[in-house]
Amino acid sequence: MSVTAVPLRPIRKGSLTKLWVGLGLLCLIAAGVAWAGTERQVSSDPATFFAKNAKRSNVRTTASGLQIETLEEGSGATPGPQDMVLVEYEGRLLDGTVFDASAQHGGPAPLPVSGVIPGWSEGLMLMKKGGKYRLWIPSELAYGAQGAGGGTIPPNAPLDFDVTLIDVAPQAAMGMPMGMPPQGR
Repeated sequence: MSVTAVPLRPIRKGSLTKLWVGLGLLCLIAAGVAWAGTERQVSSDPATFFAKNAKRSNVRTTASGLQIETLEEGSGATPGPQDMVLVEYEGRLLDGTVFDASAQHGGPAPLPVSGVIPGWSEGLMLMKKGGKYRLWIPSELAYGAQGAGGGTIPPNAPLDFDVTLIDVAPQAAMGMPMGMPPQGR
């Protein structure tokens, strides 16, 4: 058996330096992208999030601490506490984890304004039919210290919802007693 030697060309002067500089820059860029992508998660303190979010010009903060942003202005009726609403929604934790959505339940959901968490009730009464809104709900206006969903929503978790208000109707017109949630919800 014979071994054939393959001649290797010498590398140019400065090539190794360029390689290491390039790898260093690549690592810095990757670290920057990772940091930017997790900025919301790094600032896990809800008070910090709500304070920063309140400074955005298109976000309104109510006296209770609920924050609402109008994504698409509606032009119809505004629901009252005794009304029923038909909504499409997606609920997320502040880290972006989706925990519920009307699409998971077959489409728009009929809900009594007074039969949902306090932050939802307050937010619904600030909306107009046909509009799309984003709600940031402090934990005190959501599920508080007990959390919900068997751990899906942790204790003291602020929530983030996108809500489209499709329709508003008096609860009596829906044939439901006041404050009773619809069956299957």
